[in-house]
Amino acid sequence: MQIAVTFRHMDASDSLKSYVEEKLARVKKYIEEPIDAQVALSVEKKIRHKAEVAITAKGITIKGSEETNDMYAAIDAMVDKIERQLKRYKEKIKNHKPAAGKERQVEKTVLAAQSIDEGNPEGPVIIRSHSFQVKPMSVEEAVMQMDLLNKEFLVFTDDRTEDINVVYRRKDGNYGLIAPQSK
Repeated sequence: MQIAVTFRHMDASDSLKSYVEEKLARVKKYIEEPIDAQVALSVEKKIRHKAEVAITAKGITIKGSEETNDMYAAIDAMVDKIERQLKRYKEKIKNHKPAAGKERQVEKTVLAAQSIDEGNPEGPVIIRSHSFQVKPMSVEEAVMQMDLLNKEFLVFTDDRTEDINVVYRRKDGNYGLIAPQSK
């Protein structure tokens, strides 16, 4: 398990780093190796202690953060939150058969808003571009993945139709699905 701990607005502490490593060792039983964890510990206004983590393993990414008035309590609460998410994820995986489809290569591009607004003759200016694999999944899996990532929407390939779909969180707390109509 690879753990990178970053300290923001506070002095680096070996005791806090070893405490994070000890606590995150509990999540090994829920996900398979290799596990990469990025932990950020920060203090704001001397009283708000915040612990954030992003764990990546075997194609899943789980994020969690907690904020209290004590750093050790924030770390404990963050690990408890991640552990609950992983338990829920593992239960859903047990009850679901794997998708038998092919992965797609998808590209995400960020454009400069100013270049679009001004009608740039050379076209929009690309700020950043990122390419990644998207595995086919069911709508239920997509909702679960969206919840684990704490995202408002998720673009995915439907495992039945192999079409690109979008699942999103509505303002009323429910979920919406955007799927292409067949001709």
